[in-house]
Amino acid sequence: MVARQDLATDPALLAELLTVRRGTAFFGRKLNELADAELDSPSLLPGWTRAHVIAHVGYNARALARLMEWANTGIETPMYESPQARNEEIEYGATLPPAALRHLYEHSAIHLNVEWRDTPPAAWAREVKTAQGRTVPAAETVWMRMREVWIHAVDLDNGAGFADIPASVLERLLTDITGAWHTRGTDQGLVLKVAGAPTLTELGDLAAADPQTVTGSLADLTAWAAGRSTRGITSSRDDEPRPAPRWL
Repeated sequence: MVARQDLATDPALLAELLTVRRGTAFFGRKLNELADAELDSPSLLPGWTRAHVIAHVGYNARALARLMEWANTGIETPMYESPQARNEEIEYGATLPPAALRHLYEHSAIHLNVEWRDTPPAAWAREVKTAQGRTVPAAETVWMRMREVWIHAVDLDNGAGFADIPASVLERLLTDITGAWHTRGTDQGLVLKVAGAPTLTELGDLAAADPQTVTGSLADLTAWAAGRSTRGITSSRDDEPRPAPRWL
């Protein structure tokens, strides 16, 4: 039997689909390395166990699949009924038995992948609405999922680090984070300098006369900006790097 292929034809979109599928496999590998008894241990996210992270990633796939169904059918299908419903879903998922939790992750990922695979070229441009109320083309779901699987693979605290995330993902993530800071006005006087990067070298308040410059590798800077780590970061003003401005 011939394997079914993506209906999408845009080369850039196909490249993103490849990257998100690699991230999904990476998260699955880090999950499968954990014993059942380890799922209730703390994750790198304050207040969340590994089970919370797994439940969140699983239910996120279901929510994004709903957006793809919206794009494909034209019937409005929100990601979540409400922020409260989303949070309650995660709390419930974290209480599932290990086998059920693993099943949730695996099958929700397959469901989302099938939705992507069977979406024709025209539907990718159709507008849907994120949980934050942003109106975006359906193609944005690929990036939304990409950052979830790669970052939360690190949050499982099972040996993965931001250095394991592809540079293209790190660059886009760091650009998104600094863009969010700029929108809120929390980047004033703050410049990020990426050490050893061939393309993305400086971000932040580049017009500042006397900025605080935070320097690090692409992986270390992105981890710091995402609120995960201060390892490998230096600041032009502080002996110890301060926490980054809020991202989400």
